[in-house]
Amino acid sequence: MSKSLHVDLHKLANFVNIALPLSVGIFAIAGELVSFYFHFLTVAAFFLSLVNGFYLLGQKEHTLLRNFGILGQGRYLLESIGPELRQYLLSNDREERPFDRQVRSEVYRKAKNIDSASSFGSQDAFDASEIKIRHSMFPASKERLEPFSLIYGEERGLETAYTIQRPIMISAMSFGALGERAVRSLARGAKLAGIPMNTGEGGYPKYHLMEGCDLIFQIGTTKFGVRDEEGLLDDAKLRSLASMEQIKMIEIKLSQGAKPGKGGLLPKEKITAEISELRGVPLGSDVVSPTFHPECSSPSATVQFIKRVQDVSGLPVGIKLCLSSPEEFTLLVCEMKLQEVFPDFITLDGAEGGTGAAPKAFLDKVGTPLLDALWQVNSILEREGVRGRLKLNASGKLVTPASQMLAFALGADAVYTARGFMMALGCIQALQCGNNTCPIGITTHDPRLQKGIDIGSKALRVKNFVDNVEHDLEELLASTGKTRFNDLNTENLHIPKLSQLSGYVEEALQVETKRASESDSLISA
Repeated sequence: MSKSLHVDLHKLANFVNIALPLSVGIFAIAGELVSFYFHFLTVAAFFLSLVNGFYLLGQKEHTLLRNFGILGQGRYLLESIGPELRQYLLSNDREERPFDRQVRSEVYRKAKNIDSASSFGSQDAFDASEIKIRHSMFPASKERLEPFSLIYGEERGLETAYTIQRPIMISAMSFGALGERAVRSLARGAKLAGIPMNTGEGGYPKYHLMEGCDLIFQIGTTKFGVRDEEGLLDDAKLRSLASMEQIKMIEIKLSQGAKPGKGGLLPKEKITAEISELRGVPLGSDVVSPTFHPECSSPSATVQFIKRVQDVSGLPVGIKLCLSSPEEFTLLVCEMKLQEVFPDFITLDGAEGGTGAAPKAFLDKVGTPLLDALWQVNSILEREGVRGRLKLNASGKLVTPASQMLAFALGADAVYTARGFMMALGCIQALQCGNNTCPIGITTHDPRLQKGIDIGSKALRVKNFVDNVEHDLEELLASTGKTRFNDLNTENLHIPKLSQLSGYVEEALQVETKRASESDSLISA
């Protein structure tokens, strides 16, 4: 058998280290004896020799360069362009993460108002890991579908109750995480599509307000825009913001799916003088938000804080969280029952949710995935008899109508997406959101990169995306034989293994009675 081809990099590096200075002399002699133009090569070889010498003898930071010189730089070059090589040349349509090429292509086509139908067959695996939507032998006609309408705050009889007429909303993205032109494109698109946009936790929503769309103002753990000098909630500032006509609801962010148990992070590279002023933070250092609200140190205190924000703002008020454990969430719900205080909505964020920046350990290993969490939270709310006291929003990788249908069947009343709308703007999944180097100009404040975003055309793409997603959702709903999204449940899903929901379904069936008894005892106490 023939031996596999093997390149001795040490010998190759030694050859390069000797050849470079020799080539300087050879080209210099050729320039004198043969042609002056060889001196151009002399200069190039001399420059490369200097760089090689610095790598070998001058710098001490990189061992690879110290051992292999300029040859080692090739490794760093290939590593830097590796994601692009894999994305465009090596990966198949189902390999890329977090969104494969097929998913991104579907979003792009919807945003451009191009038919997204495919041919020949699905590329899904159709194995035991896939949850599918159950169709009905007797589908509903689209004419029978009831128009979507969801009223936030109706349970409390609020005069400021807010109604959405479409089942999809733009999830939390702040000015800071996104650049000015991206925020304005999304806001203008939201206005055209007739949907609300979440401001994210970035403070005063200057560019979100500029395009006239309805807004959900998010209060993060740093309380940008509504905090006092000690970092606590400033009632007067909240009351002033809540009085703005465009701000329709308030969302208290307790945790985020991409980094639950850790506060928000805005890298120093993305902090401009304007962001520094709007957020009240210094230039030149990362902005790391606290891991929790000081006012929310226990279930009792958290419910009291929800009540305070409701009373001060006068608007529908919800909470955003990534599910920790069913037991902790049950305690929170029991405390709501005890105080007779409920948020107007809960936004449930899955661990697969996106973010501008987060430690990789949190991205990969912390939090409960959305579909699992939805089943658990909806089941707990129903078991405690309070499902009708609030609305349930779902977020976390819900960029396609099919994934959104799964969320509706598991208990969601409406869905959020952030990255879906980023891709509608043209995001190519370059994975540079935290570096201020986004090549599409979406997550950067570099004017040279932002200039490629035409707000008018991108806003239209946002509207197209909403229109086409809603069209597909209606067709999927009709295929189940149901006429309202609220009528969907787990019977409309084919789940190959109940353990697909992290084993919680089977466990819940065994301990249902015990937990209900414990909850009743807690309330009585």
